Amino acid sequence: MEKMRVNIVPMTADHLEELERLERICFSRPWSRKMLAEELDNECAAFLVAEDPGTKEVVGYAGLLVMADEGYITNVAVFPEYRRRGVAGQIIAVFDNFARGNRLAFLTLEVRPSNAAAIALYRSFGFEEVGRRKNYYDLPKEDALILTKEYTYEEDAQ
Repeated sequence: MEKMRVNIVPMTADHLEELERLERICFSRPWSRKMLAEELDNECAAFLVAEDPGTKEVVGYAGLLVMADEGYITNVAVFPEYRRRGVAGQIIAVFDNFARGNRLAFLTLEVRPSNAAAIALYRSFGFEEVGRRKNYYDLPKEDALILTKEYTYEEDAQ
């Protein structure tokens, strides 16, 4: 399938309805519109939306929570008709660049072991399995793999 170029923009209140719909499609325990809206006021959160450059239609999104020098990637979701076209990778690349630019120690996330496509994407960015959370997910019940990418900086090594 052909790669899709998207515009990556900060989440705004205008995105909430579509993102709530996307959550319901992608997750067994979706975030509500209210939960998403609360992140708009969270100074530690960066939620990014992938839009079709031509239509401005929402095709996916992801969130990043930053505490001190640690980055926690929350939900990463792409509408089914846009999957496997590089959309999630473009958002993860922004987070990766942000982590480096802000000298974060690591980025980390959870993913279902059955989600091979997502695992392959994260591994392509250098994420490695560092642990497992037993019975983390519901519907169906499944563990979560904890994938983390650690960053090192040249001057730290001297």
